[in-house]
Amino acid sequence: MIYIPKKIRYRKHHRGRLKGVASKGNNLFFASCGLQALESSWITSQQMEAARRACTRKVKRHGKLFMRFFPDKPVTYRSAETRMGSGKGTPRDWVAVIKPGKILYELKGIPEPLARKALKLASAKLPLKTKFIFKKE
Repeated sequence: MIYIPKKIRYRKHHRGRLKGVASKGNNLFFASCGLQALESSWITSQQMEAARRACTRKVKRHGKLFMRFFPDKPVTYRSAETRMGSGKGTPRDWVAVIKPGKILYELKGIPEPLARKALKLASAKLPLKTKFIFKKE
């Protein structure tokens, strides 16, 4: 399943800069354990889905997985061997802009050692460094 916004205001976005830290979404909210980003990066919808699948297969579909980000930025590409000019390319991928401190995934309803293993598998599918965080209740 590919994640795409239902409706967008503008088809093409500026690339932007990956600086600063996450001011929102940097605390556990739904569950007691989660995966937190340690560096900034773009995560594509394909990477997001691969990490989700790896995590849910490890926990054998027990518990509940919360994804705390969504790919809402279009990335455009120009075809190979295109001459200069002729405008910006067509949108081909969707990415989520991730900053350090952002909670990516949260797991609820499974023991902490299993959650740690599942989120480690998920982090292997992502293009950035992450850490496991656990909240004592």
